[in-house]
Amino acid sequence: MSDQRLWNRNYCKVMAANFALFFAFYVLTPLLPLYLSEHFGATKDVIGLVLSGYTVTALLLRPFSGYLVDTFPRKAVLMVCFASFSVFFAGYLAASTLLLFTIVRTLHGGPFGALTVANSTVAIDVLPSQRRTEGIGYYGLSNNLAMAIAPTVGIFIYRLTHSFDLLFWIALVLACCGWAVDATVRLSPRATVGGRRKLSLDRFFLVRGWLLGVNMVAFGFSFGVLSNYLAIYGKEQLGITGGTGTYFMLCSLGLMLSRLQGGAALRRGLVTRNAAHGMVISLFGYTVFILVPTLAGVVPALRSELVMSAAFYGSALLIGLGNGHLWPAFQNMTISVAPNSQRGTANSTILISWDIGMGLGILLGGVIAEHLGYAAAFWTVVLVNLSGVLTFFALTRRFFLGRNLNPGVS
Repeated sequence: MSDQRLWNRNYCKVMAANFALFFAFYVLTPLLPLYLSEHFGATKDVIGLVLSGYTVTALLLRPFSGYLVDTFPRKAVLMVCFASFSVFFAGYLAASTLLLFTIVRTLHGGPFGALTVANSTVAIDVLPSQRRTEGIGYYGLSNNLAMAIAPTVGIFIYRLTHSFDLLFWIALVLACCGWAVDATVRLSPRATVGGRRKLSLDRFFLVRGWLLGVNMVAFGFSFGVLSNYLAIYGKEQLGITGGTGTYFMLCSLGLMLSRLQGGAALRRGLVTRNAAHGMVISLFGYTVFILVPTLAGVVPALRSELVMSAAFYGSALLIGLGNGHLWPAFQNMTISVAPNSQRGTANSTILISWDIGMGLGILLGGVIAEHLGYAAAFWTVVLVNLSGVLTFFALTRRFFLGRNLNPGVS
């Protein structure tokens, strides 16, 4: 790229499109369990099964999308994936039965999985090489902010209108806007090698980064449970009926603070330090989220509304701050163990790992909640998250440093 600025025009466009696609997705996320329960009478375990289908399909398509992005013209792949992703939102409006909704939701995961790989790979292409580590960090912030802000907006709109159809239309329009923005991105010519590339496992999953992926599963599991069952848990267990939007807004604030706190470290390439800080902070946030309500059953002093609210909302800030450090660090580590010809595969690998975790969190979270209650589901989150933290310090950091191909990061 001739433009050596970090915030060049193409990079800003790709970030804006990324924000739009994740906003369209997450504006529905916290309300879909409620929609399935109210409109179709679905039970908790059925809700988990229906919603996990999206992630399973994204998981199945992502390895192939990484190969396509590395093999064929990236702009063409990006446009087709974005158009397909947008059209599926209309399917939610047309689905009149639980079966139809399940089919639409499950199939929608395919273009989502391919799109996130294509868009993030294009973002790397339009970054100047000397600013790539920092740029990846800011790019991750665009979807993290959407994850935090969109649920707040969705819940606010639903409380005002009680209309799920309006939310589906909003998601459809936003997705189309993202497609229109990406359509104006200009990429430098790039040679494609299609038929000359020998197919192997490493064309679909970055074998060099397998442990980074395994580690990321634990963190995806945690957010999968939180993002999908927070509203129901807050209402049924804590008596907080209007706090879900505020929760995600505070999570968003934590994400923004993470850039102020961790931006300098990313510029210096200290990705393992950022990852370590992020996972420890997130673990503390998840623990506070479930520990205080649990202890309130035996410690009368913790039953006050002030203490419960402080724990509930404080955990949002901590989880947002932790994820804001964690995501760009792991994405940078995964890209740094891959050769340049496998950028798409590296991106698909980290997203596949997140998808596996999210899918397991949504599915198992619903099953555990149905049979043991939501408290047990969130204690499972803490234990899985802890296993991810221990794995990083015991194995993953050394694994990354031994395979790192980028001398600018450590």
